Amino acid sequence: AMMEESKLTCFQRRYLMDCVKRGDTLPLQCHPTSSKEPVPAAPAFSPAVCQPSRLSAKPHLRPAKVCQAGDAYAREKFKPQARRDLEKEKRRLQNILATGKDVVECNMKQTLVQTKEEEIPEPDRFEELVNEVQERKEFLAEMEALGQGKKYRRIIFTEISQVRE
Repeated sequence: AMMEESKLTCFQRRYLMDCVKRGDTLPLQCHPTSSKEPVPAAPAFSPAVCQPSRLSAKPHLRPAKVCQAGDAYAREKFKPQARRDLEKEKRRLQNILATGKDVVECNMKQTLVQTKEEEIPEPDRFEELVNEVQERKEFLAEMEALGQGKKYRRIIFTEISQVRE
């Protein structure tokens, strides 16, 4: 049916039927008048240099030497990747399961805060108490200058007496 519908010459049809009867593969190109391939004009360049060798249309097995000569059997050298600290990874996953978030980021922030705290020396507790008492006395002096001293004097003295360690 397809042979009749196709626009093939009688020679081409006969040639294809012969290939099918013999069990050969069908040709990629079938020349219209003869089984000979037309001779192309002399090429200006060498076809062997520009075109790779053409594979035949017939399926065939390659010899083992041809297969081994290619790069198919060459193995790449194993290149190990950088190793992970498995204990650190375990702790990180435990923290994720326990708290629901990655604590590595928090540790980084905590180390930054700790270094800042180490740089700033903590004032002595005695100095803090002296400063608090001094601030209250200054506040009381300001209130007395404004005429509000009686109102705040008892409150300030009570606060000063309560400042203890």
